[in-house]
Amino acid sequence: NFELKSGHSIALVGPSGSGKSTIANLIPRLYDVNNGKITLDGVDVRALDLAWLRDKIGIVSQETYLFNGTIRENLLYAKPDATDEEIMEACKKANIEDFILNQENGLDTMVGNRGLKLSGGEKQRLSIARVLLKDPALLIFDEATASLDSISEKKIQDAINPIIDSRTSILIAHRLSTILAADEILVIRDGVIAERGVHADLVKAGGTYAELYETQFYRPDEEQE
Repeated sequence: NFELKSGHSIALVGPSGSGKSTIANLIPRLYDVNNGKITLDGVDVRALDLAWLRDKIGIVSQETYLFNGTIRENLLYAKPDATDEEIMEACKKANIEDFILNQENGLDTMVGNRGLKLSGGEKQRLSIARVLLKDPALLIFDEATASLDSISEKKIQDAINPIIDSRTSILIAHRLSTILAADEILVIRDGVIAERGVHADLVKAGGTYAELYETQFYRPDEEQE
């Protein structure tokens, strides 16, 4: 059991196959629970109108899908009546504004099928801008930086951190560097919450989280010192 309060953020970490993405997929009802329930403001999500529920949720996944059109057209998919000012404000928050302004055609730049004319980091930041333009009640970042290089990851992390400070968010990640700012971290193992708390306390506890942390941040030179 866990509760996510409005305006707060929770991070889900754990080994592959432990159930992190399953939790995220249950919220917008990509499939339903067999036992227990998921509630939004105290109402079982199965009792809510499905279109209304999904309109309140924005998901940034590892696999970003862009349509074969312009940057503007891809962003308007989230909010068809958005003005250019609203679009650029979302792009600024997503740390993609400078890239767009440097393009000869700006928002009218073609992205190619599935965004093939853009880098992985650029596609992911456009995906974040699209979600921000939608302005959902809940944001879910599901391995949003998993397949990116460290420079692209840094740009996306710079975009995500201010967002989770002010929005109700769920972050799912293998890379612990992407979830350190979360209000609470849940360690999922074999489908259950094995540990929970903030980063510093979980590292001290010496459990699964500490093991994951040491694996990712261990530096032999520090041991020698």
